Amino acid sequence: MRLMTILAAGFLSLAPALGLAETRLLMAEQPGCAWCERWDREVSAIYPKTPEGEAAPLERFDKTEGTPDGVTLARKIAFTPTFVLVRDGVEIDRMEGYPGEDFFWGLLGMMLDRAQIDYKKAG
Repeated sequence: MRLMTILAAGFLSLAPALGLAETRLLMAEQPGCAWCERWDREVSAIYPKTPEGEAAPLERFDKTEGTPDGVTLARKIAFTPTFVLVRDGVEIDRMEGYPGEDFFWGLLGMMLDRAQIDYKKAG
């Protein structure tokens, strides 16, 4: 058992070198946000089943309660929803607001492309 723990720790320590960085899409929201509710109706159920959702799993947080532990943002969250693409806890891109389902997917795709995340191979 100890050997398995050592091997797992060794593999995880190599993850950044192997390109296995942790990528997430943070969604900043707050109570009463009508655009957050619209995103919920139009996108939330399907998001985890998409290549984008597999490449950057969603983590939601309440803007009024602060940023999740271990996350470094480039600047403060001003609007909700705000979608922040993070790699290993560091912001690499963001989308402020929700422009509707059709535009959301295109803008998210551009964010992933700029970050050189090959989401089209996910899934």
